[in-house]
Formats: sequence, structure tokens, C-alpha cells
Amino acid sequence: MNSLGIYEKALPNTLSWRETFELVKELKFNFLEFSIDESDEKLARLEWTREQRESFRNDMWETGVRINTMMLSGHRRFPLGSKDENIRNKSLEMMQKAVDLAIDLGIRNIQMAGYDVFYEDKSVNSRELYVENLEKCVHMAEEKGVMLSIETMDDSFINSLSEIAHYKTQVRSPWLQSYPDLGNLTAWPENDVAKELENNIDNIAAVHLKDTLPVTATSKGQFKNVPFGAGTVDFEGCLRTLNRLGYSGGFTIEMWCGSEVDSIEQVKEAKHFFDNLFDEVGITQEPVLDILKN
Repeated sequence: MNSLGIYEKALPNTLSWRETFELVKELKFNFLEFSIDESDEKLARLEWTREQRESFRNDMWETGVRINTMMLSGHRRFPLGSKDENIRNKSLEMMQKAVDLAIDLGIRNIQMAGYDVFYEDKSVNSRELYVENLEKCVHMAEEKGVMLSIETMDDSFINSLSEIAHYKTQVRSPWLQSYPDLGNLTAWPENDVAKELENNIDNIAAVHLKDTLPVTATSKGQFKNVPFGAGTVDFEGCLRTLNRLGYSGGFTIEMWCGSEVDSIEQVKEAKHFFDNLFDEVGITQEPVLDILKN
């Protein structure tokens, strides 16, 4: 049995948290994936007051919807491997605040973007700084019992589960795992997706469901906004493989709709797409309760 969640940015961004959680329940998802991206608006969530955190928790509890994962993509703007010490210090401060927020909101898993740097030039030094600061981040998380999971990225720095496994040899901790994005994993031609899943199943803590178009000699690929079924991800094969391997963790549908008028219909279509695939490969979704908790 597996849980199925939806990324926060797939839903209308004009709703209150209570309305958002009620919509997640109405759409028959088990959980919502929470975003701390590089925007000032999302980064401000790290500064939520005790009262704001309590209100958020109450909305979750009263609707019966949980948050399994936090997508901490804010490190794209403030990367661990930056040559600027002030930016590196900011990245570590963000991580500590993210861990503390996760504890307060009941979030079990923080997804880390696998970038050494994004807006700067990559180097041996940026890689080394990334590893040094990754170790500090893992210590922060393991002290509070929160999992950190590195995502396979739209970037060559960490674009496979094998790469994440290597960094686990440099930072050894059961609190550091992997978060494969099936779309990103498929888009890189050097990856044998089935073997990546088979060889690293012990490290997979969560899975993103996203379609992509591949990187080629003449294309940088397309890593966002590819309709499900229009890209090159073999979802049936990937899900069948994960099911055979005994993966019973969460799947998150990753899509970006936001304030678009038809965003809810797009999410419904995506849910239907994966409901059919789950049935086809023998995956049972965790039941969604029909009544709100009292």
C-alpha cells in the first residue's frame, strides 16, 4: 500500500490553508507536499510565528490531511556550495529553520535539491563546499529525527541515484536518503532507470511523479510542464519495478498550475492517469477517509 500526494504548487494559490487541505481531501490525495522555494514569499514561512504554526497544524488535523514532505528548493538561491561565505551561511541558517519548522508541523522528510550551485559556475571547490555543508545539514536533521532526502535533479551535478549513493559514502547517516524524480531520472540518457531503482531501493525515501523530455546532443531537455503521457517517462515500467522491489513509501505528483483557471481539472486528470497506472501494476493507494476528524 502506498500513499499518493500532490505538490502544493499544483493547486490554486488563492486558497486559504483550510481550503487547500479540504481540496486535497476532496481530490482523494493522502497528503500535500509543502514548498519552501527561493521566493521571498515561501522563504518567509521559515519565520512563521508560534501562532501561525499552530493554526496550520489545526487545519491539517481537522481536515485529516497530512504533509509528508517539504520541498526545500530555496537552496537554489542560497546554495550550500556557493563561493560567497555569506550565502553559505544563509543556506545553513535556512536548513536549521526548515528542520525546526518540520518538527513543528509534523513533517517527516525534507527534500533537498541536489545542486552544489545553480547561478554560479561549478568547480571542484563548489563541490567540496557542498559536501562539507551537506554534512552540517545532516547533523542538524538527525538531531531532531528528521529525514533529509536528496532529489535527482534537472542538473548534471546530481542527476542519478548512483550519484546520491556516492555522496552517502561521504556523509554517512541513516538520516540522509534519496528522493528520485522519475522524470529527471529518465531525462538523462546515461541513466538506466530500472537499474538505478533496483540498485538503490534501500535508499529511496519518497518518489516524485513527473514527465519530462530527454537531454540530447541538440536539446537541454524539458524538465517542467510536460503533460503526463506526453514525455518519455515509462511510468508503468517504473511503478511496476518499484512495486516488485517492495517500495511502500509515498508518491507525489509534481506539477505547476497555481492560479490557472483550469488547475483543478488538470490535477484531476493527473490523478486519474496515475489511478489507472496503479491499478494496472497492482499498487494499492492508502484509503482516503471520507469524514473530517472531530
